[in-house]
Amino acid sequence: MRTFATSFVAIAIATTSFAAPAFAQDEAAADEGLGEIVVTAQRREENLQDVPLSVDVVSGDKLAAINSGGGDIRALAGRVPSLNIESSFGRTFPRFYIRGLGNTDFDLNASQPVSLVYDDVVLENPILKGFPVFDVARVEVLRGPQGTLFGRNTPAGIVKFESARPDSTSNYLKGSFGRFNSLALETGVGGQVSDSLSARVSGQYQRRSDWVDNIAEPGKNNLEGYSDIALRGQLQFAPTEDIKLRVAGQYRDFKGTARVFRANMFVPGSNDLSGVGGVGSDFERDKVWTDGINFQRLKLASISSTLEWDLGPATLTSVTAWWMGKYRSRGDIDGGFGAAFLPVSGPGFIPFPAQSRDDVPDLDQVTQEVRLSSNNDEGLKWQAGVFYFDEDLAIASYNYDNPQDTNESVTALQQQNSKAWGVFGSLTYPVSEQLSLTAGIRYNNDKRRLDVGRTGFFGAIGTGFARVKDDNLTWDLSATYEASDDINLYARVAKGYRAPSIQGRALFVFTTVQDAISTADSETILSFEGGVKANLGGRSRFNLSVFKYDLKDAQLTAVGGASNAAKLINADKVDGYGFEAEFETRPVDNLVLTAGLSYNRAKIDDPNAFITGCGGGCTVTDPVRPGSPGIYSIDGNQLPQAPKWSANWTAGYGIPVGTGSGEVYVFTDWAYRSKVNFFLYTSEEFNDDHMLEGGLRAGYRSDRIDIAAFVRNITNDVSAVGGIDFNNLTGFVNEPRIWGLELGLKF
Repeated sequence: MRTFATSFVAIAIATTSFAAPAFAQDEAAADEGLGEIVVTAQRREENLQDVPLSVDVVSGDKLAAINSGGGDIRALAGRVPSLNIESSFGRTFPRFYIRGLGNTDFDLNASQPVSLVYDDVVLENPILKGFPVFDVARVEVLRGPQGTLFGRNTPAGIVKFESARPDSTSNYLKGSFGRFNSLALETGVGGQVSDSLSARVSGQYQRRSDWVDNIAEPGKNNLEGYSDIALRGQLQFAPTEDIKLRVAGQYRDFKGTARVFRANMFVPGSNDLSGVGGVGSDFERDKVWTDGINFQRLKLASISSTLEWDLGPATLTSVTAWWMGKYRSRGDIDGGFGAAFLPVSGPGFIPFPAQSRDDVPDLDQVTQEVRLSSNNDEGLKWQAGVFYFDEDLAIASYNYDNPQDTNESVTALQQQNSKAWGVFGSLTYPVSEQLSLTAGIRYNNDKRRLDVGRTGFFGAIGTGFARVKDDNLTWDLSATYEASDDINLYARVAKGYRAPSIQGRALFVFTTVQDAISTADSETILSFEGGVKANLGGRSRFNLSVFKYDLKDAQLTAVGGASNAAKLINADKVDGYGFEAEFETRPVDNLVLTAGLSYNRAKIDDPNAFITGCGGGCTVTDPVRPGSPGIYSIDGNQLPQAPKWSANWTAGYGIPVGTGSGEVYVFTDWAYRSKVNFFLYTSEEFNDDHMLEGGLRAGYRSDRIDIAAFVRNITNDVSAVGGIDFNNLTGFVNEPRIWGLELGLKF
């Protein structure tokens, strides 16, 4: 097993072996050094170095490289310190983790402690959070509780997207083609239509052919293909200098296969990977042996309006949005072929077949925010506002007794309604020329009701409902001290909050079902953070944050076990601490280097927290509760999908060509994470020691054209990224190596 230090050295060697540039180099930095990074982490445009919290930005070269070859939102994982993203649904249901805090729940109403905000609109349901990343100006990652300006369900932080605006003059068209017939097209076109009207239309189309061979079926390449189209249209009306109204509509249509699960992928007693030939056979990423029906369909649409009205001393902002979604996903969750009592079964021992389907027949989310913020650059600055959220969600879950059945044996229908509102305010006051203080507070009110009805071959077999509600005050207090013109010190204490949750997962057992409604009380977090943000000589930038948090009544999801449940529990608390360090330098005009490093300890502290272990033959290493075989203590365990160490590294180098703006360039980016466990309990099998993925992009670009060759996962790292534990040692792995060519045009 490779140590962290060894792997970090490997990153350093790899990145310096491939010198590389920064995309949009003319925008990112002037010849004399690094440029300013503008963020909206506090709902104002500010210099990243002046913001008193831990923020990172993905934009320019790094964002373009990550998206090469059809990357989706999961490709951001590890590209900034303390951020992890994974999914057991592939491209349609990402799960986010910041500083170790997240939720491994696979159900379609899962609550996450990391909020995703797209153009000032919070996207609550997991199927919304996978909306493709295209034509965006930047991605901001706000670490730590964001309970004042953003509110509910942000105890871990926020991933925030800012689309290119309608009045942007950056028009482009790019396309790429690569391995597995991977095709990606993207465009953004806009600008002034008249003195008062601007418009922008952007879109992305991605497709990949089936490339995984299901050897249980005739022919080749049966799985993992998809087509994914996403569109955005924007109109901006500015009748006066003081009023700006922006209306946007978005649409997504995804068709593909569900995540490929692999039966008995883990060798019993270890986390080594086996292939379709069973224990001891070589793992082959492009082969699987499965007999279930497999498909995935997702449609999303939204319309939103943003009004900004400059009233002189203050600006009034109103953001109104409606999102809708429909989703269908069916997969072979036992990951294999047949079962033990059939003549042919495999790979390995499979006690019974398991196929399920989860749908969202209807999702409607309405949000409204109104806020007023002062316009002054000096003196007391303030913000105040109100927020409203209303979501109606229908979920249908189906169980099938046989792999090819199209008539379900058990149906579970869930209807959930969630309402929330909040009132918030924030003040920033300059105590002196060097010291400024910020204080904010928010009142949150949340209500949720879930109704469940279940039917089987013999009619109704179970109904139920649950209600949860709570109100809570969240707040933050921070101080920024300008130690010099180039060095800022900051300290921050913040309280965050996650609303109470309901889990109505149906527990299918052949043709019967248990009533599986569970609830979790609100969780609260108190976080302490301090750091330094330094500009070093104009050509380098170094930021360091150190944090400690106490998460009380932690909402955890006991996923899997013999009944394949998803049951909510509240652990007494989770203790966390760590740091994030980020460095960027431009030692010479044509070379840009960046590096990030984080450490996260996120351990459960509850001697009375016990859960069911796996039901598929794994080797659980936690203590057994006395007198309760199969029930294990999770006290002291690191949270699942929470690597203690993560690191990222990029290098970009350009060589000017001719007398114009052209250059030959190379860019490389790398991400490392240390060991992760996949479940709340620990076992020998359901974990991965480490993952190291790198990318390389090389080509020629000018003001008008960019042509490049690219490789993603250049070393073809094979790492387990998740598991299913109720039936056998099923797992799934990271994305394969992709290479290809890309052509981009600016106009």
